[in-house]
Amino acid sequence: MALDVYKDWLGIPEGDRPPHHYDLLRLVQFEDDEEKIRAHYKKLNSHVRKYAAGKYSIESQDLLNELAKAMLCLTDPERKKEYDESLGREFDDEQGTGAQSVEEILVELGHIDKSQAAELAEFAEQRGLSIRDAAVQMRLTDAETATQALARSQGIPYIDLEETFPDDEILDLMPQQVAKRNTILPLFIDNDVLLVACADQPTHELEDELRMRYQVPSRWVLATPRSISQGIVNYYAAAANRNEETSSTTAQSSDSKPSKKPKPEKKVEKTKPSKKRGNELSPDELKEKKQMAFILCGWAFCGSILIDQYILKSYVFPQTWPWHFMLTTISVPLIAFYLLSGMWKK
Repeated sequence: MALDVYKDWLGIPEGDRPPHHYDLLRLVQFEDDEEKIRAHYKKLNSHVRKYAAGKYSIESQDLLNELAKAMLCLTDPERKKEYDESLGREFDDEQGTGAQSVEEILVELGHIDKSQAAELAEFAEQRGLSIRDAAVQMRLTDAETATQALARSQGIPYIDLEETFPDDEILDLMPQQVAKRNTILPLFIDNDVLLVACADQPTHELEDELRMRYQVPSRWVLATPRSISQGIVNYYAAAANRNEETSSTTAQSSDSKPSKKPKPEKKVEKTKPSKKRGNELSPDELKEKKQMAFILCGWAFCGSILIDQYILKSYVFPQTWPWHFMLTTISVPLIAFYLLSGMWKK
C-alpha cells in the first residue's frame, strides 16, 4: 500500500491531495491568529523531521517544504487574504488601521510599555540603529521577537531557519559568497516565486540579480541576522558534503568498470656492468689515489738522484757533466706526469 504522508503522518482524512493550507497545518479554516499558525507549524515540523533520517527522507523533505510554504502564506497578510478569497472567504470593505511601527507592535504584544517605546525610538535615532537592533541592544526583547515585530510592521512573514530547510537545488544556484555578502538565504520556489530569507529589506539591484539567476521573481521573508549567517555556514557545508559524496559515488562506479588488460612489458636485455671510470669513483677513493701518486713521485725523485750520483756518475759518465743527471732531469718529470695525470684517475 502506497504511503499517504498526509494521512499516515499528519492524520488528515482522505480527500483533496494536496490538502489546502489550513488542513495541512491542522487549523480551523480561515484562522487569523498568527501565533497559533506558527505554533501548529512548529509542532508538525518537529513531528515530520523524525522521518528525515529513514527510508522516507525524500518524502519527509518534500512535506517539510509544503508545511513551510503553507505557514509563510498564512502569516503574510496580503497573500493570506488572496488565499482566503480563493477558498470563498468574503471580507468586509473596511478600511485598515494602517501599518504599525515596530515599537507599537511591541507595546501591543506586551513586551514594552509606552514610556519604553519612546526611549527606544530616541535611542535608535541617536545611534543610527533600526528599532529592531536598538530593542535588542537595550535588552528590551530578544532578536527573534524584535524581528517578528519588524516583519509584521512591514507586512511580510517571519521564518525560523532552524525549523525550515532550503531546497538543495535552489541553494546550489547561489554561490556562498553572494549569500554571505547580502545576508540572504534562498529557500525554495513556491508558485513560480522564489522565497528568500533576509535580515533587512533588499535593494532593487539584489532583486534584479536574483531574477536573472533563478528566472523567477522573488518574495522576501524576514529572519534574524544571526540565524541567516548560521544557516549559510551550516547549509552550504551540508551541500558541499553532499556534492563530495556524489562525486565519490561516481568515481567508485567508474572504477568498477572493467579496465583494459595492460600490454606486456618488453624484455630489456641486461648488460654487464662496466668498470668504473675515474669520475665515477667516490671522493674518498680519489683522495687516496692522489695521495699515493704524490708518494710515488717523491720516491721516483729520490731514487733518480741516488742512481745518478752513485751509478751514472761513478760508472757511466765519470768525467762528463751534466749527463749523470740525465735520469733525474728526464725520467722524474715523465714519471710525475704519468702518475698525476694518468694513473690516479683510472
